[in-house]
Amino acid sequence: MDLEAVRTFVAVADAGQFQEAAADLAVTQQAVSKRIAVLEKNLGVRLFTRTARGAELTIDGQAFLPQARELLRVAERAVASVRPGRRPLRVDVLASRGAQAGLLRGFHRAHPEIELDVLMLFDIETAVAAVRSGSIDASVRAVGVPGRPLPEDIESVRVLDEPLQLLTGPAHALADARSVTVAQLAGQRIWMPGIVPGTEWAAYYDDLVAEFGLTIEATGPNFGSDALLDTIADTPALATFMGEHTRLIWPAGHGLRRIPVTDPTPVYPHSLIWRRDNPHPALTTLRTYLASTQPDRPDHPDRETWTPAWTPAWTQR
Repeated sequence: MDLEAVRTFVAVADAGQFQEAAADLAVTQQAVSKRIAVLEKNLGVRLFTRTARGAELTIDGQAFLPQARELLRVAERAVASVRPGRRPLRVDVLASRGAQAGLLRGFHRAHPEIELDVLMLFDIETAVAAVRSGSIDASVRAVGVPGRPLPEDIESVRVLDEPLQLLTGPAHALADARSVTVAQLAGQRIWMPGIVPGTEWAAYYDDLVAEFGLTIEATGPNFGSDALLDTIADTPALATFMGEHTRLIWPAGHGLRRIPVTDPTPVYPHSLIWRRDNPHPALTTLRTYLASTQPDRPDHPDRETWTPAWTPAWTQR
């Protein structure tokens, strides 16, 4: 159905005159008459009766009017759903409890006027494809993995280094330590069933293992963080890695310990990625906000840190 003809019909119904409707629509009266004639032909009914006072709706016209108004409202909502600045900013994160989601929570608190949709895609390849297609506006991911360069139309900037912590149960040999060095973790069983081969986070932990001679087990089904915490709490021989900013809640009886890792501190590098020509105005606001959250020296000058060699360099403010 021709939406301009429907819009013209509503304008005539509201004005009661073809001439006044033409003025409201900034078209000629002849154009109004032609649009109404085409619409009546398509519908197979008369919509108006011309009188000395102007144009009056027929019974069919009265029946069609509320449907026509709803049709125009639906069309406007359809346009608004994809119009930059009128639709939510869509951003992908790896996990709802992770540091990436924390960055977006801070952004939402700073800019509550910006409508935000948070999605969780599987890996960076899926996220990049979604950014390129326009189905999302941005993603927070680890980038730079060898053999997987970003496409030329995708930009990225490093926005957060998240220190890793060791998570143990109360009976673990390191449970009472205030901190542990990476060297102390050699020979410890670190269990991370969420690692999926071929993903960017698998590449990160592969390099961590190779660099420091650690043992990370990814065996067994991944039943989620709650099941992982239950197992770590009940198994003295197991520990796992968690990001410092990962939000965790466990039963009081678990007695879990979050222990900083030092000398050096492994940090997971998070970068914001987006398509260079994305026009959404809130994307610029997000980038500005994330830049403002970076410390003056984001490489943690107070402690020695480690990231894989493929991690992109910081862009200083």
